[in-house]
Amino acid sequence: MNPVWVIFIIGLYFLTLIVIGRITGRDADNESFFVGNRQSPWYVVAFGMLGTSLSGVTFISVPGYVGDTQFSYLQLVLGYLLGYFVVANVLLPLYYRLNLTSIYTYLDSRFGFCSYKTGAAFFLISRLIGASFRLFLVATVLQITVFDAWGVPFIVTVLVTILLIWLYTNRGGIKTIIWTDTLQTAAMLLAVIFTIYFLARQMDFTFVSMVQAIRDSELSRIWFFDDWNDKRHFLKQFFSGAFITIVMTGLDQDMMQKNLSCRNLKDAKKNMYWYGFAFLPVNLLFLSLGVLLFIFAQQNGIVIPEQADELFPIIATQGYLPSIVSVLFILGIVAAAYSSADSALTALTTSFTVDILNMEGRSEQQVKRIRKRVHIAISLIMAGVIMVFKAVNDESVISAIFTVAGYTYGPLLGLYAFGLFTRYGVKDKWVPLVAVISPIICYFLAKYSPTLFNGYEFGFELLIVNGAITFLGLLLLVKKGVRIKQPFIG
Repeated sequence: MNPVWVIFIIGLYFLTLIVIGRITGRDADNESFFVGNRQSPWYVVAFGMLGTSLSGVTFISVPGYVGDTQFSYLQLVLGYLLGYFVVANVLLPLYYRLNLTSIYTYLDSRFGFCSYKTGAAFFLISRLIGASFRLFLVATVLQITVFDAWGVPFIVTVLVTILLIWLYTNRGGIKTIIWTDTLQTAAMLLAVIFTIYFLARQMDFTFVSMVQAIRDSELSRIWFFDDWNDKRHFLKQFFSGAFITIVMTGLDQDMMQKNLSCRNLKDAKKNMYWYGFAFLPVNLLFLSLGVLLFIFAQQNGIVIPEQADELFPIIATQGYLPSIVSVLFILGIVAAAYSSADSALTALTTSFTVDILNMEGRSEQQVKRIRKRVHIAISLIMAGVIMVFKAVNDESVISAIFTVAGYTYGPLLGLYAFGLFTRYGVKDKWVPLVAVISPIICYFLAKYSPTLFNGYEFGFELLIVNGAITFLGLLLLVKKGVRIKQPFIG
């Protein structure tokens, strides 16, 4: 595809986002940036959250992931539904009752200052790494399809990519993100649907024959019950999916910031239910695309790349399909990546400003000035993390993200579970030590589990183990004779 056309498409797309940002950011204050004045329509939030959850990782990695794991990813997605139910009925009522801006302030009221800062720090690390992984993906695609031909260094591509996000989020924050994510989710889903259509047409499939081909493919196997040691075993995937959702949605400032922008708890619950149920057919769509890509590659003698993430970009942009598919692919990957990264940047800015710098007692103008500086600083840090990831990455991006999440979100899971379901107070100053030791223990468990447990290999369920170790560690820190009147549960 002609690089000039790629630049034109991206430029037009971002011009639209910037216009939306200017309109929604007009007269925006700090409350607008942090929680959208709590006036966001729930159905707009739900649709936009799809794009945030899916991101560029789903757009590229899930279709490629099919080659290694078949449709087993759907087992994980089914677990998500249970997780969304828990978030809607346990965590959201708590957050709304306490009228939170940052969800980690709950830890301050429940345990104390050190626990609060520990929770916020683990979120900042987790989301910064996750958002950087996702932006790395889109920057790599743009580099391959456009900027390599022009001799532009990768670092320049990264900086321009992040600058564009900053341009349309720096004023309105979450108030802008709610609407830009809606546009980006629509663009991403349309790109996938039309790509499937052109792939099927190229292979002379009718809709019925396409469905039959996907169903008959060995790559479409969903259920795995036979081998407990297999990472794809149903119980591992299902319960891992539930807990991944609880921590990466319910204990994540990025995702909860959007829920907290809804008008009330009832609307926030509607958002969570509809968003959760929509996740299943949308992921089925991406997995089906993956099977079609592998079938197309086999029919056309295309060598499957060592990194399966690269299969979709290769087929979409190297002349195997009509040029319109290249346009759709570029539009889809940019929309997918930015719908996740822009809200992550806003959430990171919110958490660092509120949780780390502590804005109590400062004027509106002082908070605004500090918040803008934090927004710029985090953008630059994100660029640095992307460059580090480029230097060390050697595995599928989606696997890398969930692996990192298993280590960094686990302590958050343990902290919130202990806070919600026990009445004990803890020795607050020792909580950071427990939160650090738990992931270290999990690292060695994962590394040596085949030897220690007769061939057993940890998958995404390592997140649950991590949370359990943190929970047990907190039990060791219980203050004798100190109990709260009732658990802080909604």
